[in-house]
Amino acid sequence: MLMRFHDLDKMFNAMDLLQRQLTGASRGYEAGRPLLSGWELPDSGPKTNLYDRGENLEMVIEVPGMSKDDLNIKIQGNYLEVSGKRESDTPKEYSAHRVERGTTSFTRSFTLPAEVDSGKVEARLNSGLLVLVLPKAEAAKPKQITIN
Repeated sequence: MLMRFHDLDKMFNAMDLLQRQLTGASRGYEAGRPLLSGWELPDSGPKTNLYDRGENLEMVIEVPGMSKDDLNIKIQGNYLEVSGKRESDTPKEYSAHRVERGTTSFTRSFTLPAEVDSGKVEARLNSGLLVLVLPKAEAAKPKQITIN
């Protein structure tokens, strides 16, 4: 039995779609960051940026929907640990019909590029961003050496 042109066209369209998806997936692996499929889970920790500002290190951590009471920060030398937990905001006397912002918790630990003076660390929370100003310890700061 002969195939109709319409059926043949549908088959080639399906093959085209498959080829585009495979090409896109391989492009992600070549760039060093594989694309997520529907079966994989993204990293559970918040996104973080770390900057070296000379005298200080500055870390910016995304923690949307969390208050300062939900967060815990520990530092020792050049080891930093940030953890947090968001509880359900559904009032006890209500039942939820839809919950897309569920409870969550995370723990992230970092080895910093320099020792930090833990007594002078500053932390502020503003619009879902936790900003940590981490002053470098005296031993970690560069020293100018004069030649005699």
